[in-house]
Amino acid sequence: MIAATAVFAGVMTGLGVSPASAADPVIDNKALLANPSAPDGSKITKAEIKDARNIRLHVYSAAMDKTFPVDVQRPADASVPRPVLYLLNGAGGGEDSASWDAKTGALKFLSDKNVNVVQPIGGKWSYYTDWIADDPTLGRNKWTTFFTEELPPLIDGALGTNGVNAIAGLSTSGTTVLALPIAKPGLYKAAAAYSGCAQTSDPIGSEFVRLTVEVWGGGNTENMWGPVGSEEWVRNDPYVNAEGLRGLELYLSSGNGLPGQYDTLNGEYALPGAYGLANQVLIGGVIEAGTNFCTRNMQAKLNQLGIPATFNFHGNGTHSWGYWQDDLRQSWPVLARGLGL
Repeated sequence: MIAATAVFAGVMTGLGVSPASAADPVIDNKALLANPSAPDGSKITKAEIKDARNIRLHVYSAAMDKTFPVDVQRPADASVPRPVLYLLNGAGGGEDSASWDAKTGALKFLSDKNVNVVQPIGGKWSYYTDWIADDPTLGRNKWTTFFTEELPPLIDGALGTNGVNAIAGLSTSGTTVLALPIAKPGLYKAAAAYSGCAQTSDPIGSEFVRLTVEVWGGGNTENMWGPVGSEEWVRNDPYVNAEGLRGLELYLSSGNGLPGQYDTLNGEYALPGAYGLANQVLIGGVIEAGTNFCTRNMQAKLNQLGIPATFNFHGNGTHSWGYWQDDLRQSWPVLARGLGL
């Protein structure tokens, strides 16, 4: 406990902002339950209590030789070990304003649930995967390693979880949350993918990846998985490797790309102004139509394999936050089953 307490030294930021959870030993004692390290030397270097429910961990990744913030909302009742929901942001990695925290009431919705909500911050434009080479623009990315080998033992040890995990993500992370359970069988019990594209190695899927990483992110997909169509592209394709999803509780969703209820001028979940709305309707509409195509393909693939999954094709809707907030709420029963809640 002495070592764990030292991690907190000098970084308390105040209590009382969010409703307190019942008898949380971490919050109450202002100390992590342990000071664990991953097999490769990854570790928590600092922990900040943000309020009565929320902690920011600073996690050193040995694979990337870099420290990343990881935000945690503690369970409603943390008096006994609880499961973990890893909630991933989209292409910006939570480093920009397009995040679950900034754009939705996700944490408020989850605040009465007995689950640790873990949100890593970092990895923009990386597809949260292991890159085969460092990139001049996007740096070193070893996110599969981070999510499957480095972070889970730190979260479990420091916060005293029960070792049961689920994962959910949107947009590019809608690909990631299907790829990670395949990469590490047994780590996750449930996965929810909102407006993602499971296929990455075919011409359409690889073009989605290239558009995100190269056109928007400025990176080079050859540093990510090598030449398009090569072994790494196929190995990281959840559609091709969908058999690895057998046994998980699965939820996949998408709109059709046509304007829907949240695509209104200066609406709560719309980009501001006429230009912002046009961007959301035109560009966001095209992207969502693409993810709808991908998600229907994945539905056919899982049906062919006899792997049960919940699909929600919610009709009109663009690639935007109002629909993803609804998706999180609607997917919760599926995630909760996997988490044992």
